[in-house]
Amino acid sequence: METNEDPTSDEDGKAAGIVSYFFIVGWLIAYFALHHKKTGLGSYQLRQTLLFHIISTVAVVALDILFFYLLFSPDYWAASALNWLVRTSIIVLWVFGFLGAINGEKKPMPLIGKKAQTMFSGI
Repeated sequence: METNEDPTSDEDGKAAGIVSYFFIVGWLIAYFALHHKKTGLGSYQLRQTLLFHIISTVAVVALDILFFYLLFSPDYWAASALNWLVRTSIIVLWVFGFLGAINGEKKPMPLIGKKAQTMFSGI
């Protein structure tokens, strides 16, 4: 029994998914250079990492502004704790998603994975 599926298409999608996790530049490379064969896995990972990059960039910029504003105030330690918590959460989300991409799985990131699939359904 033969199948018409191209085994390299899964590898193309996996490569696009892995590269997309490396900053927004990696996402752009994955989308424009590696996603010419639109695979289900590649699209899934690209949607997920796009929302991840948007949220993490906004969160880090907002935290930096807050941290700078509170640098010489008594609330400095609270801002430091919040900064550490958010940045650690971003790293944990990244690792969770990256491991899914390496394994070639369509495993959603906690908190944002399912939302990304609906928000960016055109990718």
